[in-house]
Amino acid sequence: MTLLRTVLLTSGLILALCGGAAQAQPNAQDTPASRAASKPLLTLQMPALPDPVRVTLNPATTALLMLDYVEDICRSQPKCRSQMLPAMTPFMARVRQAGMTVVYGTRQQNMSKWLPEVGPAPGDIRIVNTAQDRFYNTDLDKTLKAKGITTIIMVGWKVSGSLTYSSVGATLRDYTVVIPMDTTAAATDYEQVIGFYQILNQGNGNLTNVPLKPKAPTLSRTDMITLQ
Repeated sequence: MTLLRTVLLTSGLILALCGGAAQAQPNAQDTPASRAASKPLLTLQMPALPDPVRVTLNPATTALLMLDYVEDICRSQPKCRSQMLPAMTPFMARVRQAGMTVVYGTRQQNMSKWLPEVGPAPGDIRIVNTAQDRFYNTDLDKTLKAKGITTIIMVGWKVSGSLTYSSVGATLRDYTVVIPMDTTAAATDYEQVIGFYQILNQGNGNLTNVPLKPKAPTLSRTDMITLQ
């Protein structure tokens, strides 16, 4: 999969960074607005994302972290129901069959509003969060480590928000993270690509997407994940 996006920068920014630019003489018509309008745009190309990879996970040491598959968000974000939910529903059935630990994380006002197709079952863990990083100021790390969890599958809304920050929180706590790319999204394609790039480019990054690099993120897809 090759996803390319462009970023536009004014040449004025490039000149400012490079230094030594010639200074134009001001005149009556030389205003900030006119200068900005006259400067050409420079097009830069985003690095291509690596393809998702196949992974095999042990259900006994893996947890599924569900983020914000809730009515209020999915009602306002078309990609949640049209793209994420069709991928997540059959994958959730496989997770349940494998007996995997499942954690639901959202804000207090949404805790009773999970989409019924993928909602909590008795015995699932529920984390009320106040930050996009679900590890921040919660018992999530302590709860998972008590169960012997070393790998986390993260899904939900949105890739450039909660998934990005929670994946950083997880790898900082020595978890290996798997992101099925078809179970998350963002409002725009640009934001979506940026989110996946940020996940792979974090502290203990994985820019070449090596499958299951320890204590780092891996991009996969639901049909490329084996639970055994």
